[in-house]
Amino acid sequence: MIEPAAHHLAAGRSGRVSGNGVPVSGRSRSAGTKDLKDFEQIIVENDLSAAKKPEEVILRELAEHGYGENAAFAIKLALEEAITNAFRHGNKCDPSKHIRVRFRVTAEKVEIEVSDEGEGFCPEEVPDPTQPGYIDRPHGRGIMLMRAYLDEVVYNGLGNSVRMVKVRQMK
Repeated sequence: MIEPAAHHLAAGRSGRVSGNGVPVSGRSRSAGTKDLKDFEQIIVENDLSAAKKPEEVILRELAEHGYGENAAFAIKLALEEAITNAFRHGNKCDPSKHIRVRFRVTAEKVEIEVSDEGEGFCPEEVPDPTQPGYIDRPHGRGIMLMRAYLDEVVYNGLGNSVRMVKVRQMK
């Protein structure tokens, strides 16, 4: 179950703030999602420039955990696509809405959940952008890229939240 972002936004403003001033509500529990209990959370206004803040925090944590350039590129690309989709398609560019990013970076893997306040969608209904008739259309490439660069891309039942996982490749 995804709780309303306004509830978390208030918690973020009154709670912990990261080193760069980004509100972080910290180790909050999500009802019905025991997986996310140890995730950090950042909620930003539905604005693409504000949405750069979670990306900066996550990339910094990747560097702190020793992830390489290829992993950082894959995660940055997927995160940008997910946030752009939340902004444009989920929240319909509405400045009164918010984007929630939950994440956990460990030595073994990176887990990120991006949620919006939109009605959701069915990802299976998005046409494959590599198929004839869809090559010239601007939609669907973000999802394709996320799936190509990450180990796991799963949408919730409503389609307004995506969970992405990149498992670290040990050499």
